Amino acid sequence: AEIFRSGIKGVDAGQTTAGRALGLPPQTLMHRVIAPQAIRQMIPALGNEAVSTMKNSALASIIAVTELTLRTQQLASATFDYFEIYFATAVMYLFLTGVLTVVQLLVEDALDLERGDKRRLFPRILGKRRRTAPIAADNAAAEIASIHLEGDIVSPARADLGETMIEIVDVHKSYGPNEVLKGISMTVKQGEVVALLGPSGSGKSTLLRTINNLERIDSGRILVGGEAIGFDNNGRPLSEKAAATQRVSLGIGMVFQQFNLFHHLTVMENVAAPLRWVNGTPAASAKERAETLLKQVGLGHRAQALPRQLSGGQQQRVGIARAIASSPRVLLLDEPTSALDPELVAEVLTVIKELAHTHGLTLIIATHQLRFALDVADRVVFMAGGVVVEEGAAEQVIRRPSNEITTRFMGAMSAAEV
Repeated sequence: AEIFRSGIKGVDAGQTTAGRALGLPPQTLMHRVIAPQAIRQMIPALGNEAVSTMKNSALASIIAVTELTLRTQQLASATFDYFEIYFATAVMYLFLTGVLTVVQLLVEDALDLERGDKRRLFPRILGKRRRTAPIAADNAAAEIASIHLEGDIVSPARADLGETMIEIVDVHKSYGPNEVLKGISMTVKQGEVVALLGPSGSGKSTLLRTINNLERIDSGRILVGGEAIGFDNNGRPLSEKAAATQRVSLGIGMVFQQFNLFHHLTVMENVAAPLRWVNGTPAASAKERAETLLKQVGLGHRAQALPRQLSGGQQQRVGIARAIASSPRVLLLDEPTSALDPELVAEVLTVIKELAHTHGLTLIIATHQLRFALDVADRVVFMAGGVVVEEGAAEQVIRRPSNEITTRFMGAMSAAEV
């Protein structure tokens, strides 16, 4: 039980967060995301436990080590032929433990995600492994130049353009004694691109997580498309399963600072699998959709790679493709470039700029990139200390701020970008 518990606890919390954001209900999240990763971590401990159990359990005199060693002592005492008897016992012991170890190694080999890139442990027993095609060398400049997101990636409906898509009213959120959001109020219209700016710890990420109900607010209300996030029509908090359904029905997507791609799935499956699990898309259609999106973000040639085989910029582009695969109406981007090296920032910003010009998609982007905010944002909301200090047109807030706190921040960030 402890091995199973520790295996589940050992799965990165970001995997659960990503699954929730994609709308996976708890049972599917456990079955498809957490359990496959946890089992791989459990195998060595379970193999060790099996050997220990075999050594310590007298289940049958011919296999139990305790009975085997007792019989060895009896024979040696009667015949005084210690070497031959103990040698035979040692061989039997090594055979017993060896069988369990081989079984463990076979299971580990079968579940090894990178088994296609190396030789099998037991090629004669298991046969030849299918070889995977070599991964093409990355050419960042060519990839960036090829990025183009077509307008039908997201919902093209713009009948309600100009009407309020997101309404945030006096939202408070605390973690223990630390109040992170102190009465945040703002509105975002359909098709609008809003950049959240502010120093670290100002509450930008927490605000995005509350909009997607990844964090439950303490007071206030958040409406998306006129529906209260995290609550039913009677004002009661939704269960996790109902909240997942709500995210899907409202069309909320999210891109994370730390990528949070599913480690056990290929790039292709990271995009296609949630479409099957959540939206019920047929496998062929989901694969076709994933192929199209990966080509449009410049990663068609890395479709069969694992996330850990990609650079940070490539992982973030896969995260964006996964988030827009289900055609959301609202896309939340939480510091999408802060975990990247400077040379990788441009490729991700190129994709987001394309998204910002895609019809029908509402974006809220938490970022520290002032030039990027100037290029893509219709409006900037500057936060500090858990409150909205200043908001307005991007040009106005960034180049001509009226608040002293905003002025200091913009001056410091402008100097850092030079």
